[in-house]
Amino acid sequence: MLTWAENIAKQIIARRPDKEEYVCAAGISPSGSIHIGNFRDIATSYFVVQALRGLGKKAKLLFSWDEYDRLRKIPVNVSAVRDDMEQYVGKPYCDVPNPFGNDRDAETYAEYFEKEFMESIGAFGIEMDYRYQSQMYRSGKYTDLILKAIAKRKEIFDVLDRHRTQTATEEERNNFFPVSIYCDCCGKDTTKIVSISDDNTVAEYECACGHHGTFDFKENHNCKLNWKVDWPMRWLYEGVDFEPGGKDHATAHGSYDTSKDVSKEIFGYEPPLFQGYEFIGIRGTTGKMSGSSGLNMTPGTLLKIYQPEVLLWLYAKTEPMKAFDLCFDEGILRQYGEFDRMLTKYLDGTADDVVKGIMESCLIEGRQVQPVPMSLLVQMGSVVNFNVELLETVLRKNETPYTYDQFKDRLERAKYWLEVCAPDQVYRLRTWRNWEVYNTLTDEQKAEINLLHKNLSAQDYDLDQLNTMIYAVPMEVRGNVEMTDKEKKKVQMPFFKNVYCLLLDREQGPRLYLFLDALDKADYLHLLDFSYPQTAEEVELDEKKNNPEVEEEAEIVYGDPDPVEDFKPTVTLDQFNAIDLRVCKILKCQEIRKARNNYKLTLFDGKEKRVIVSSLKDYYKPEQLEGKKIIVIANLEPARLTGVKSEGMLLAATNNACGCKVIFVDDMVPEGTQLR
Repeated sequence: MLTWAENIAKQIIARRPDKEEYVCAAGISPSGSIHIGNFRDIATSYFVVQALRGLGKKAKLLFSWDEYDRLRKIPVNVSAVRDDMEQYVGKPYCDVPNPFGNDRDAETYAEYFEKEFMESIGAFGIEMDYRYQSQMYRSGKYTDLILKAIAKRKEIFDVLDRHRTQTATEEERNNFFPVSIYCDCCGKDTTKIVSISDDNTVAEYECACGHHGTFDFKENHNCKLNWKVDWPMRWLYEGVDFEPGGKDHATAHGSYDTSKDVSKEIFGYEPPLFQGYEFIGIRGTTGKMSGSSGLNMTPGTLLKIYQPEVLLWLYAKTEPMKAFDLCFDEGILRQYGEFDRMLTKYLDGTADDVVKGIMESCLIEGRQVQPVPMSLLVQMGSVVNFNVELLETVLRKNETPYTYDQFKDRLERAKYWLEVCAPDQVYRLRTWRNWEVYNTLTDEQKAEINLLHKNLSAQDYDLDQLNTMIYAVPMEVRGNVEMTDKEKKKVQMPFFKNVYCLLLDREQGPRLYLFLDALDKADYLHLLDFSYPQTAEEVELDEKKNNPEVEEEAEIVYGDPDPVEDFKPTVTLDQFNAIDLRVCKILKCQEIRKARNNYKLTLFDGKEKRVIVSSLKDYYKPEQLEGKKIIVIANLEPARLTGVKSEGMLLAATNNACGCKVIFVDDMVPEGTQLR
């Protein structure tokens, strides 16, 4: 049985069995921070390259930086630091200045986000043959193919038209050009070719800036082919054998179908093998992760909680058209556990061919991964406040004698995950006695707590003695009567629960004897001492905990339903299809200064962040919206509302009988999903 990557590799070889070196391609436009969805593009090609090499073939991963694409809109994190970036919309990313000043020692917008990405990509051990498309175009390397595309512009139009739903006119066909010229005056692609020479080499153009110019395609290379022509042109130039793409490119009449036909009919070249891939889900990003922390879902962010091998493994084991989640919640502990089980099988030689293929493709040369349970590091690390020496001691006493050298690669990730993603999982001792719990205990249960306190106060125990003493407490309180194991467990389990509640405000925790052994007695003994009455300070602390100050909410009174309005005139299917409805996740909800009822909503639309303004303040609190998925009109013309640029509109129902109710989407639907 083969892995999915090996199956693709065999198909590639079957198509061109005698090729000296196979080329697998990937590419990203540095429009902003490169997120984990883009990384699947690289990972998919990388694993196919690995599979080809495993089959004895020479192969390389060709990676294109599409920094010659135009700047279309300003990401939220960019506009937050510089508010004049709109002036550069229409220029190629390589010509836009770095909005973050000298950060990363980058001069341009493109260079900043390229370096941000490459700082983390090195951790994966992925070697790539880089192409910078601005250099490729401006050097004139594509000139002959550009001229060929211009000469066959009407044929290209016909190919594109076959894959469109709208009917084109002959005038549109005659005025079509598959290339955009960057204006000699303003540097933007807001140009229109108005005429071209008989030999299709010299064009007259006009620009929205008012400039009129002449452009010689043989001499001037400051132009770019349209995407669905550019893609097959590059396949031909680079000899690409395989390239993946998001499932939106893989749909019928999508980018690949169209580019495939351009490749065959215009350039006379058999297109590469294509593999669509599913979008990646994110779990556990509400609250701190999606709010004030300002963390982007980039490979660099993920490497703070995932080892690079574990990330690669998630991509390697999952077929491209199957979705999987990257977890910021407890799911990450299960993923580490599954990885460790597979790694252990691989290391001890019991793995089957599929597991072996997966592990060999994701293990990184020069690194050794030790399957130290992440859940153990999280649990025990929290107990000893991540003190390395204490942690080694606790692990040794737990008969899991891992050393720092073995777990150091995971320890910081465990700490980061606890502090940033799961602060509620940190084991923190109470600071005052839990009378609320103690007063609910039976006399026997109180006697257990009192005896535990007495024993712990009377002497020091080694680990084995401590374990024996703790388990014996419920028996001793009951006079050490004969009990079956089942009967012992029946009284021991509530005892442990009560101790956890008194110490941690939880019903469960780490193994009690390990937990107590790792702590200083002075930190917890007083929490088990109920020999003296509750103090006034403790009463006050309980009052504050149980009765936090909350603002009274005004009761909303709804009225009778509004009369049902007449339906609007019918629209055609084409008119409906022109509206781009997308599932977006609300990352942050902020009040807008001086705006009475508007919120500024920062969304993730599957590709990048965007901001919309919505008048929901009278109906929702920020915490009721953050983390929720909604439907947004994504292609609505941006508008400035209450001083904020709004890039879309959410769907909501408004009626006198219910107020305003936002239409929420099931959390399992990935961001960026289009409603059809």
